[in-house]
Amino acid sequence: MTRTGKTPKKALPAPVNPEINNLINLQIYLKDKRGLVEQAMADLMPGPVNPPAELARHLEAMRHSLFAGGKRVRPILCLAACEAVGGAVSQALPAAVALEYIHTYSLIHDDLPAMDDDELRRGQPTNHILYGEAGAILAGDGLLTLAFELLSGGLPADIEPGARLRIINIIARAAGSLGMVGGQAMDIGAEGREIDIETLREIHSRKTGALITAAVQAGAVIGGASLDQFAALTTYGEKIGLAFQIVDDLLNVEGNAEQLGKAAGSDADRCKATYPAVYGVERTRQLAEETVAGALKALADFDENSAPLRHLASYIISRNK
Repeated sequence: MTRTGKTPKKALPAPVNPEINNLINLQIYLKDKRGLVEQAMADLMPGPVNPPAELARHLEAMRHSLFAGGKRVRPILCLAACEAVGGAVSQALPAAVALEYIHTYSLIHDDLPAMDDDELRRGQPTNHILYGEAGAILAGDGLLTLAFELLSGGLPADIEPGARLRIINIIARAAGSLGMVGGQAMDIGAEGREIDIETLREIHSRKTGALITAAVQAGAVIGGASLDQFAALTTYGEKIGLAFQIVDDLLNVEGNAEQLGKAAGSDADRCKATYPAVYGVERTRQLAEETVAGALKALADFDENSAPLRHLASYIISRNK
């Protein structure tokens, strides 16, 4: 007690910045979902007993790139989109794993000498450095094919056939010549050339954005999204897919190999078409923020179940690798 006989009031706790809370909650969410995805990735990988030496090495090459680390953004977006429309994470997990298989295959092939010729990925030697070019090509082929084996035969039994076909079609189109592969072809063709901003946007939307959008769409279908919800989530996916690649462009300029887990400055070395090369760093940063704002606007009519998607959009422009 004080000299006046009054019990001193307890100091009020300092106000908590809601953005800090959001960040903490997002980190918990990401860790939890990353753990689920990686456990499922391991469980669903083929593992024959006593395979021939050549097959064992092939499976080892697949696992090397698959488990070398990674943010698991695409599978987590698939799970979060499913949750946003009231679906269960367990229903979307096989599709989420298939998306990560496809993404990893694309990284293996992207690192090849005939493509970007990178020796480091996620802080580890790239696949062809360890297993040779032929081994890396086959590891990528194996992961891509395994993804569609999983999508066609591994989705939960209570997902109706029409929905299964729709999911396979969404992901196949996003991964193929009208999506990721086509975007990579355009990206290689644009090296060393001046291109207009619409072409740059199309390259990014296909090369990176298409599979991110497909991840959101697949989760929406699995969760039973209405037509309006599917359309809104498609817009969200397109926006954050573009923002993700814009930020990748920025990080390639401003980051370092230790942060990124791969060589920094490689885009400029190869005269690649990027947003910083066209707009400069500051305007590129503004464009990333504007694109994410558009993604958040698309979620305006969703309830609190969409909170992870909202936080993931903000995470995309604040990440440093």
